[in-house]
Amino acid sequence: MPLPPYHLGPGILVKALLRGSFSLIVFGWAQVVTDLQPLIAILTGYGQRHGFTHTYLGATLVALFCAPTGKFLCEWVLGALPLTPRGPVRVSWGVAWLSAFLGSYSHVLIDSIVHADVHPLAPVTSANWLLDLISPAALHGVLVCSGLVGTALYVAVSVVVTRRRERSRRAHGVACGGGGSARRVKRAA
Repeated sequence: MPLPPYHLGPGILVKALLRGSFSLIVFGWAQVVTDLQPLIAILTGYGQRHGFTHTYLGATLVALFCAPTGKFLCEWVLGALPLTPRGPVRVSWGVAWLSAFLGSYSHVLIDSIVHADVHPLAPVTSANWLLDLISPAALHGVLVCSGLVGTALYVAVSVVVTRRRERSRRAHGVACGGGGSARRVKRAA
């Protein structure tokens, strides 16, 4: 099935671990673009379901497209949402490239395990050594669990960071006579 949510599980876990050094939006954009070919094949009845975009060569081209377009998409989406008073969100080029390549390559890796028509190393070889490495049900379980663990880890770290920030602000306010203003540091998105 094109555009399944299972592919986002590992991305959520990576986001929890790398925080601002990874963009889940760019990662997801690479997942969507990778699955446009199967979607078109299903809708039109023409072409191979898991063709060129499901090879590492195709995934490289997908990432090369998704990094710059995803960077601006992410900044636009997050800029339009009233999530933070810190000003416009900026995604660094390094974050965009990392997120796009992890998105497109992980998509090929995951689909290589469950789809017989994926040939990840084409045009060099049509062999797929990962096919049936684990059952589709087991793979889906791993992907869902990675998303759940990533979500729990992200929330837990956010709570700890927020508490530390509040303690630091209180301590700074006391040291400055109770009315000192904390210097704001703008973090990269």
